[in-house]
Amino acid sequence: MADPTAPRDDLYLPVRLGPRPPRRVVSLVPSLTEAVAATAPGLLVGATDWCSHPADLSVTRIGGTKNPDVPRILALAPDLVLANDEENRRPDLDALRAAGVPVWVTDIRTLDDAFRSLDRLLTTACGLPRPGWLDEAEAAWGAAGSGGTPPEPDGPRTVVPIWRRPWMVLGRDTFAGDLLRRLGLRLVHADHPERYPALPLPELLACRPELVVLPDEPYRFTAEDGPEAFPGTPAALVSGRHLTWYGPSLVTAPAVLRRALDHPLGAGGAGTS
Repeated sequence: MADPTAPRDDLYLPVRLGPRPPRRVVSLVPSLTEAVAATAPGLLVGATDWCSHPADLSVTRIGGTKNPDVPRILALAPDLVLANDEENRRPDLDALRAAGVPVWVTDIRTLDDAFRSLDRLLTTACGLPRPGWLDEAEAAWGAAGSGGTPPEPDGPRTVVPIWRRPWMVLGRDTFAGDLLRRLGLRLVHADHPERYPALPLPELLACRPELVVLPDEPYRFTAEDGPEAFPGTPAALVSGRHLTWYGPSLVTAPAVLRRALDHPLGAGGAGTS
């Protein structure tokens, strides 16, 4: 039977933490890795191969977000594993729980979700003081006019591909979509039934977007790979870390994204598939 006094993660699942704050943490999410490393550098003992920030992070690598090496994680004897409902596979998390490891799962769909979730993860799950960078991030978005509930966006009609072959775009209910909406963009597929719909290029072009936003992750769009598929449409190349990560990158994200959105590339060449 679940302990009714145990704290609950974002999925409202009880997480049985030990009598003292965690001392050995494994993170399965790049955003959360950076958040913990920026707050308490000595806490992390393991992270995924995709955890690239901070650049000097020196911990055991335990595979990818979708295929973590569960035996290697268990060998690290963590007293807490950090995960995300979208990034990580539930069977892997269930295997860790079955082995007696507490797992804290985040579920982040909006900027407000991120602020609430990061505060609870760091203070409740990890037993840390609320970090100053989290206050700075909230202030940065507030200064950008995006604090609280933003007004309806009135900017250009925008398509946001996140993958190519096949083309996939931001749909409804996504963290990245919420950030762009707060910066004034009107996402063409914001009301699509799927969160990341796969749509053929002719259908994307038929929407007649006024702007295409191309992040450098998860697919690495570049000036030579992406804009040419949308002839005649300005293309903004943006930092995927500032668009899709929830952590210390949120401090500079409003300025970084606004700078890229305000200076899109001009019309591309002939369309391709």
